[in-house]
Amino acid sequence: MSGSALIDLEIESSTEGEVRARVPVTDGLKQPLGLVHGGVYAVIADALTAGDGRVVTSQTSFLRPVVSGTMAVVARRRHSGRTTAVWETDVADGEGRLCAVVRTTVARG
Repeated sequence: MSGSALIDLEIESSTEGEVRARVPVTDGLKQPLGLVHGGVYAVIADALTAGDGRVVTSQTSFLRPVVSGTMAVVARRRHSGRTTAVWETDVADGEGRLCAVVRTTVARG
């Protein structure tokens, strides 16, 4: 079972350069302290951006914890080259506060 199979990822809209999704926070996504596990953000970003190719690097900046509700996610392609694409994925909590930013580099082709 892949990590993305554990996440109830609901795609709301998708264009060539932007994907919007929602993810409900469940106990299965939390680490022992009750916060959404850091790896969940990477799995979400990978799932939203891998359609451009194969994710080869991922870097997450954590700004504030998510503990409940529904995460609103927006992935935007920032660069689209011949061999790579770069995406930034913003993850916000149910109150619209930015909680994490994930930058992924995708190998194309």
